[in-house]
Amino acid sequence: MMRNFLKSMSAAILFAAMSAGSALAADAAVGNIVVQGPWARASASMAKAGAAFMTIENKGSALDRLVSASADVSDKVELHTHIKEGDVMKMRQVEAIDVPAGGTTELKPGGLHVMFMGLKHPLNEGESFPLTLSFEGAGEVTVDVVVKEAGAMGLGHGHGNMNKGDKM
Repeated sequence: MMRNFLKSMSAAILFAAMSAGSALAADAAVGNIVVQGPWARASASMAKAGAAFMTIENKGSALDRLVSASADVSDKVELHTHIKEGDVMKMRQVEAIDVPAGGTTELKPGGLHVMFMGLKHPLNEGESFPLTLSFEGAGEVTVDVVVKEAGAMGLGHGHGNMNKGDKM
């Protein structure tokens, strides 16, 4: 009887773990590229800009580059980074974002990110939207970006807002 109970419990735990994993998985892949955990911060109702963050893993043996992104949530989508000019942090558009062979690149607040300019509507916590990422070698992949609370994972997004521990 105990043996059957343990088998049933093991099966239930395994099923729950598999279900939870698939419900939480927002990863997407194309070629050797795996995009993990894409998210954006909720925006204020009058905000005209927002940003998306994620981790990009390259399982291949050659460098790949994120060369563009597109989404229907804004008029314009650009790849950006933060740079320090004197004592001021500023955002700047970049041509591409390198993803090293066998490595990862983290898009995070205060660093590299996908910038949405001219938001068509606020990004509301709990919602999600599709974002298409174009890689030089791997091609295109569409990910589902989950919108988290406005203060998620650091300070508010914008010029001069960078966590002390963040590096570019």
